[in-house]
Amino acid sequence: MGAVFGFVAFLVALLGLVVTVGNAGYLAMLSSAATKRGVSGGAALEYVRGQRTTAAVLAVIALIGLLCTSGGMFPDLIGLVLGGGSGVAGYRALESTRHHFRGDV
Repeated sequence: MGAVFGFVAFLVALLGLVVTVGNAGYLAMLSSAATKRGVSGGAALEYVRGQRTTAAVLAVIALIGLLCTSGGMFPDLIGLVLGGGSGVAGYRALESTRHHFRGDV
């Protein structure tokens, strides 16, 4: 039972890390495109700079959660909560960014 829980915790933490890194990658892609546009991309670049810290913190938390899943039952639980929580927060941040630039309100 403990091994199954550990495996599930590892998968959730890994998925959380993938989502948060995806959010950071999307922001990097937007930053690159805004930089190429010059002055007209200034608003997008300012928005990305504001979100960059959040994306980095979420990715670090997800990585810590993934590293916590290598222990017993309690560290697996901590890793599950950290990885899953940061993954959900990263997904919400990604969707917020996508809606911001699509004009969906």
